[in-house]
Amino acid sequence: MESLTSMAESIAELLVERGETVAICETTGGGLISAALLSIPGASRYYRGAAVTYTGVARAAFLEIDLESHPGVRSSSEPYALLIAETIRERLGADWGIGETGAAGPTGNPYGDAAGHTCIAVVGPAQHVETLETGDADREANMWAFSKRTLEAFEAVLRDAS
Repeated sequence: MESLTSMAESIAELLVERGETVAICETTGGGLISAALLSIPGASRYYRGAAVTYTGVARAAFLEIDLESHPGVRSSSEPYALLIAETIRERLGADWGIGETGAAGPTGNPYGDAAGHTCIAVVGPAQHVETLETGDADREANMWAFSKRTLEAFEAVLRDAS
């Protein structure tokens, strides 16, 4: 398994070099995305904070998002990943927002998504959204895969936006 530090070193360098900040809202990553970014010494220069909104209770409390105000948007979808990325970015005043939402396993979610499904969004000076399907029911393996892919996507967006 790849180390947290190795997944985030180049992202940290880019953010520090550019004087930019990031805020994260993750669900099935369970905090691993944040842990990777925080594993780099000096993370306070670029890391604004995060919320792990695995439940609707957490989403309502930390982000104050009421899905009834967003018709057609449901958890574990690309529009929802964008919504949580934009919301956490605004709430924490960051240059970049990251949203991750899915079904880690061992079973799927109530929306019909299979285990190993996640949607990732990056918002800021550039925007990116994607869906990842691992085809795996292993919960921990999916959590690591979701976190790694989220960081890879963020790094790619950062490089393209420079």
